[in-house]
Amino acid sequence: MTWQIMPAYDSLEAARQQFAWELPEAYNPADDFLREHDPDRSALIYEEPDGSVSTHSYGDLDEQSDRLAAALDALGIEPGDRVAVVVPQKPANPITHLANWKLGAISVPLTVLFGPEALEYRLEDSGAKAVVVDPGVRETVEAVRESCPALNHVIELGESATEDAHAFEDLVDDHEPGINSYESTPETPSAIMYTSGSTGPPKGVLHSHALWLGRAAAAYNYFDQGVAGSTLWTPADWAWGAALGGTLCAGLHYGATVVAWPREGFDPEAVFEFLARHDVTHSFMPPTALRMLMDVDDPADRYDLSLEALAAAGEPLTPEILEWAAESFDDVPVNEFYGQTELNLVVGNSATWFEAQPESMGRPLPGYEVRVVDPDDPDPDEPLPRGEAGELAVKPDDRRVFFDEYWHLPEQTAEKEVDGWFLTGDIVERDAEGYCWFVSRADDVILTSGYRVGPMEVESVLLEHPTVEQAGVVGVPDETRGEAIKAFVQPTEAGSAALREELQTLVREQLAAYEYPREIEFVDTLPTTTTGKIQRRELRERSE
Repeated sequence: MTWQIMPAYDSLEAARQQFAWELPEAYNPADDFLREHDPDRSALIYEEPDGSVSTHSYGDLDEQSDRLAAALDALGIEPGDRVAVVVPQKPANPITHLANWKLGAISVPLTVLFGPEALEYRLEDSGAKAVVVDPGVRETVEAVRESCPALNHVIELGESATEDAHAFEDLVDDHEPGINSYESTPETPSAIMYTSGSTGPPKGVLHSHALWLGRAAAAYNYFDQGVAGSTLWTPADWAWGAALGGTLCAGLHYGATVVAWPREGFDPEAVFEFLARHDVTHSFMPPTALRMLMDVDDPADRYDLSLEALAAAGEPLTPEILEWAAESFDDVPVNEFYGQTELNLVVGNSATWFEAQPESMGRPLPGYEVRVVDPDDPDPDEPLPRGEAGELAVKPDDRRVFFDEYWHLPEQTAEKEVDGWFLTGDIVERDAEGYCWFVSRADDVILTSGYRVGPMEVESVLLEHPTVEQAGVVGVPDETRGEAIKAFVQPTEAGSAALREELQTLVREQLAAYEYPREIEFVDTLPTTTTGKIQRRELRERSE
């Protein structure tokens, strides 16, 4: 049993009893991802928007990241400095992360979807000394540059340097490979990832290199132990932890081939064509993307697919998604999993081990213990009985696979951990068989007429209606009930009084009389974070 791969176990019970984290004394993810594999093996397939395709071997990525590391060193980047990466699914994304780690620098993955305010906050808060940017976000970076005093260097993808920026390709071409990677360990700082900000200002989450081993172990499970030799793709931005760590980096760890496809929008027909064109075997898909794929009729008959496993996270899978997958594909499981920016991926489903329960987060993965505690007085030593809703607390068998700290926020860091247990802020139930069921974020719980209602449960029922594209549910002040339930609904057709009544009746019948939304507002779009989560805080503010 080694850190390089989680062994294949016959059952989850055996895995939980026998598995132990065995992290090496010395560890650098750049060496792990690149130099442990055949340099001629295909590591990354990049399909550009115009349809042209290029293939990059493990040796190519090693050489290119060597050259960039030498260039960053020449620019004065030192161990511990932060280098932000604002690049979509392009080879420059992993090349920059790998170059950072070869130097001992800390990566700050950021999405190209950020506007000026969001980007400025993260660049300034992290104290990024350099940023590698896609041309599409260069103007945004320039607009906020003066507010980021530590930002000395902007590196733009392309071959043309300007007065205010370096050209990425020129830097790579002007330096030589052959750099020796920084002598690091699993405890060496590796990345600052920002929380989504759905419940407050985004917090920088500092992780060490052990993060990538934790994500690789999780991917091995939720991809049903088939990562090695596979071809991976996700539509999610590589700035998101589950996409960067659980797909891109996990794939490189296992010597798989990762496909990159930067694009605007999500065209279900084009996605199926893409999956077939590149023989994608394993894919991480947010549930929203899976719901959009359901609009395509007979995908298995129309496309020559090589799919073996799908994984999903970010919101609970509704039963119709699992039913659609079972009817549409031959023996392709959809394994839901749960994690946090801070805590790695700790609960999940694995068809190899047990049958998924629709809308369940799954069961605790090997290497972690979970308990459900009183959210008002969280004491992990006194967990709540099975079946009772409370806050999920998680304890890793090895502390290093969780985050080190909230960047420059010692009080918030201390509040996250209680006697070795990490509080998630998520309200869940755990049943007699060990399955965990998401109820709500702790601060999203609606208290109406003495009842505690989780908004996601109501949203899930609303989404069952064929004319509902998306839904967000919040509590609004009510003199009689304390709070009333209000739903913001994005319909596929014009909203009407008749549709409003249908939706209220549907929830009343599917859940309980006190859980139906007394107010329904039809909207064109719903506010979401960059990871696709509904921003309920903004919906509450609209209702004030």
